[in-house]
Amino acid sequence: MRDWFIINPMKKLVLFDIDGTLITAGGAGTRSLNRAFHAVMEIEDAFKTISMAGKTDIQIIKEGLGLHGFSMDGNIGKMLEAYLHFLTEEINNPLKKLKPGVQETLDLLKQEGIPLGLLTGNLESGARIKLGSFELNEYFIDGAFGSDHEDRDELLPIAIQKFAKKGFAFSPQECIVIGDTPRDVQCAKVHGAKCIAVATGPYQKEELLKTNADIVFDSLAEPRGCIEFIKGHHS
Repeated sequence: MRDWFIINPMKKLVLFDIDGTLITAGGAGTRSLNRAFHAVMEIEDAFKTISMAGKTDIQIIKEGLGLHGFSMDGNIGKMLEAYLHFLTEEINNPLKKLKPGVQETLDLLKQEGIPLGLLTGNLESGARIKLGSFELNEYFIDGAFGSDHEDRDELLPIAIQKFAKKGFAFSPQECIVIGDTPRDVQCAKVHGAKCIAVATGPYQKEELLKTNADIVFDSLAEPRGCIEFIKGHHS
């Protein structure tokens, strides 16, 4: 990885959330969860009262099972399998779209030689299904997913470990998480990482400004601001 250190003297790792940050899946995730619950448990619209923003898929599924009085034993695996099956269908919908400025931001970061990863509550398979529908998978070397740990706050060290196995050595302070919810901010700050919050999900900019995010943008539609923040923070 010697060449990487030459082209990236800043030694930064940027980790992106997916839903609300990179993309809008057009409701594919929620529809897939509801279809899975109906297929496995024969209950319609099971997640209508459950807030999903910033949570891991396993957390959401456990909440659904608990709310409707089902045991976790054996049912989590059945739900995950059904969910991924339906997601491959639901992701192909006309409402899905990239968030503003995402493509340009990813291209600029790639040009700067900055390694990119994922830090998301999605199962790894689900994350790749969603990103694959936008042809974005190639940008992300690795990452930490809801399938690695159901507690989002535990994901940053997992991402660092995965990158270390690929020859990239980072401390938490050399990582920058980009996300759209207070949970994204928290999962970065508990480990001393930086966080860029974007108001492109369910939370308004005013709400994100009340978190410990290092900087908050309306969106990535002006990607230079994001890039300059990342380049300006050396460890």
